Parts: sequence; structure tokens; C-alpha cells
Amino acid sequence: MLLISCAGAALADASRITLREPGQQTIPLALTRFLPLDGVERPDLAAEVAITLRSDFDLSGIFALIDSGTFLSDAGRIGLTSTAVDFSQWRLLSAESVIKGAYRLDGEELTLEARLYDVTGRRLLAGRRYRGRPQDARRMAHAFADLVLQSLSGRAGAFNTRLAYISDQTGHKELYLMETDGRDPIQITNHRSLVLNPDFSPLGREVIFTSYRDDNPDLYRKEIYTGFEAKISHRLGLNIAGRFRADGGELAVSLSHDGNSELYLLSPSGVLRKRLTDNWAIDVDPSWSPGGDRLAFVSDRRGNPHVFILDIPTGKVERLTFDGKYNVTPAWSPVSDRIAFSRLENGKFDIYTVRSDGGDERRITDGPGNKEHPRWSPDGRFLVYSSDASGEKAIHVMRADGSGDRRLTSPGANYSHPAWSPRW
Repeated sequence: MLLISCAGAALADASRITLREPGQQTIPLALTRFLPLDGVERPDLAAEVAITLRSDFDLSGIFALIDSGTFLSDAGRIGLTSTAVDFSQWRLLSAESVIKGAYRLDGEELTLEARLYDVTGRRLLAGRRYRGRPQDARRMAHAFADLVLQSLSGRAGAFNTRLAYISDQTGHKELYLMETDGRDPIQITNHRSLVLNPDFSPLGREVIFTSYRDDNPDLYRKEIYTGFEAKISHRLGLNIAGRFRADGGELAVSLSHDGNSELYLLSPSGVLRKRLTDNWAIDVDPSWSPGGDRLAFVSDRRGNPHVFILDIPTGKVERLTFDGKYNVTPAWSPVSDRIAFSRLENGKFDIYTVRSDGGDERRITDGPGNKEHPRWSPDGRFLVYSSDASGEKAIHVMRADGSGDRRLTSPGANYSHPAWSPRW
């Protein structure tokens, strides 16, 4: 487990830099090579930091990285204070912001210093000191990328988080975790069965999922760091699609112990608290609104699967999707009123987003293959999903408008059912 101590500059007023929508790449950013504080170079550590930051900034869609081949002499100086930075050199390169940093390795302790400067204002925008182990260098870089977005927009990024997903690479569908750029995958279940539908607790330290290990689709809860695992709902029939409310106080889940799939509220330990739907139709795939008072879900109560909205206090249900004949797996943005879902049209699934009142529907994927199971990043900037465009299912990530798509998983297995953790 990584413990990072942070010190240094607090966030400064970033009013001179305007952060626009992703994909416009309006901020020319110079990312310099991190330099050794004590003269002892570790090129591997510096490269890991640079690669991670470049990947995160590229996905963000709001930076244009300046070619390092054009850098002048200031790029070779550490510059951890604004008085030590030659801003005139960076203005010559039309940079609006510059990142400088340094590192020191003392035995098994790595110290990383990172700074973000406003070139026009000749000032420090954000700076942090991170301490951890050498293998934590990527985590430190992700954390600083999040800080850069926070300093420029007032909303932290989601790079220092985790993705859960299902893979059959062992011959069974098991649950895994990886970083948001696809690195460092870790298998966390060994049920040797069928595992599906993971979701993170609000603190990100636990996951719930459904497993057929005991020949019934039961709901489990697992602590990521301790490995402790417990079956929390093993009622007859389906115990699927469990989703934590944002405060962690309740789970929305689909159960069929009464003979039909309905939506229920459970305590985190699995105690049944409330039945939410009572309809002849199949009601599945609940997803919480940011306020925790509404659920988007899928029902075939009008003949075909469509997305509906349930107001929990009143029990009122309203239909959200009308186009298409098959709309499934809704995911409500944690920071806005938009809902992502998959729609089957012309023989394949694509991903759409729509406001909760049904307005401003947007199709955000195209091309070959099925795109399914969208889930939002905690900052609402990105969506993760599965695609079989390559012939096998893979995990992809893209910006919320559909741009910047990238594949995260390697060939050779199938990957599906992604979920995005809260901030780590």
C-alpha cells in the first residue's frame, strides 16, 4: 500500500490560464525531464514519471505538449522555486505552463518534487513533495497529474485511481484491478468460476461483485488490501448488479428471490432494507444519481429493454429512453446530470449519453464492434467501457465526448465489465 506524504506549495490562483473543454488542447505545456537532487541519476525513474505524465496529459485532451527537442538551457536546471526558473526561455517557446521536478533515492525511499508554473504570470501554480518507494513513482506521477488539473480547473483529475474489470485470461472469469492507463494489472479473485459486475465502495478500498462460485449468482464484498471476502447476499436466484450509493450507506441491487428480478436496497452487510420496484417486468442494472435519491435502471416493462428513472422517495418511475429497441447498462455521472448507456442498433451496441430529463442525447462511439458497459471516472471527464472491435473483448477509455479513445488491455484474453474507483 502506498503512503505518500505531500508538502510544498498550496494551490495558487490560476485565473490567468483558461481551461476549456477536453479535446481542444488549448494549453501549450512544457514537461521537462525530472532531475536528480543529489546528482545520482536514475534514468529509469525519470522515464517512468515522464511516460506516466505524458499519458495522463494526452488523455485529458486539454494540453498541447511542446516538443522537448526545442527546449533551451533552463530545461536542464532543477528550478523548484519560481525565482530559479528562466520564464523568458519558455515564453520564446510559446509555453503557457511548465512542469519541473526532481527526485532523490535514499535506500528504499523515493522523494519526488514536482512543480507547475504559469509562464505568463511567472509564478508557481502548484507544487508537492511525494515520498514513497521506487515502485511508487508512477503513482506519484498520477497524483501530480490530478493536482495539475485541480490547479487549472478547480476539479481534481482521476488518474490516481483504479479500474476493476473481469478477465478470462486464467480460463475463468475473475476480477482484476489496474491503473487508469492499463498498467500493473492485479488479479484479486480466484473463484475459478464466473465473476461479474464489480463496483467500488466510496472510499475505494472495497469492491462488491457477483460470483457463481457456489452455483448461484451471489453477491460478495471484498477488502482490496486485506483480501478479506464475505458473501453478503445469497438469496435464491439472482443477486446481481450491486451498486454503492455515494455515501456508502446502502446498496442498490437486483434480486429475484420472489420469482422476478426487482430492485432492492440492502445494507452494506447485505440486510434487506427496502423493495424498490414491484412489476411483472425484469428490472435490473441500477445506477445511483449523484444525490442518492434517484436510480437509473433497465426494464422491459414496455416490451423491450429501456432505461427508466426511479425517484426513490416517491416511488415514481419515468421512462428515459425511447429510441432504439434495446437500451441497457446505464451509468449516472457522479458529478453531473448525464447518464451513459449502451444501445443496440444495426446489429451492434454503441454508447450514448443523455440528460436525466431525456434531453440532449448524444451518440459518442461509432465504428465496428460492440461498445458496452460504460462507467464514468469520478471527475466525470472520462468513460471506461468494453469493446470487441478487435475480435476479443478489450477495455477502452475515452473522454466524455467520445474523443481520445485508447485501448488499455493487451491481446490474448477477453476483458469486460469495467468499473472506475473513487480517488485512491
